Amino acid sequence: MTSRRGGRPAVPGGATAAGDRPAAAVGPDEAAVPGTLHGLEEAVHELADEDRPPPAGPAANVVIALAVVALGAATVAGALGLDVGSPATPGAGTWPFLVGVVLVVLGLALVALARRTADAERFTGASWLVVAGLASMVVFVALIGVIGFEIPAALVVFVWLRFLGHEGWRLSVVTSLAVVAGFYLVFVAALSVPIPHLF
Repeated sequence: MTSRRGGRPAVPGGATAAGDRPAAAVGPDEAAVPGTLHGLEEAVHELADEDRPPPAGPAANVVIALAVVALGAATVAGALGLDVGSPATPGAGTWPFLVGVVLVVLGLALVALARRTADAERFTGASWLVVAGLASMVVFVALIGVIGFEIPAALVVFVWLRFLGHEGWRLSVVTSLAVVAGFYLVFVAALSVPIPHLF
């Protein structure tokens, strides 16, 4: 049986014996590409899961959530001692108060989801970095009302970059000073927000 053009034998599927194939035809290698990519993605996810610590569990999730609530409550209490003010005339404690309220709400939400989440990881050696970061924030809140925000903010940024983020000394110093300067120019000089400050 021959085709009507040139007498070449017809091949099922519309291709000819000379090796022609329709434009829509896909070879076996091309068809396997999506499956191969999917397999690579699964392998990457499996490797990432192997590097992660095991889940903390519901009890640990509740403890973590209550710690967030406690941190938020302490922030709110400290903000009330700094004069919260009003929406029209915000005081020095306005932003700490708002941050504390958000922390309390998020902590309560974490308590409600403690049995249904596996995002929290079991406490390991690397978890001490998170504890150090929280401790630095507690020190920052305690000092800002005594000596202003400039020195505590510079120290917090420097500690986070140099000791928690393992950045270089020069980058840590320059960035910490730049952050404090930018914060001062925006909130103190431009917006006249009554934040405790030295200058």
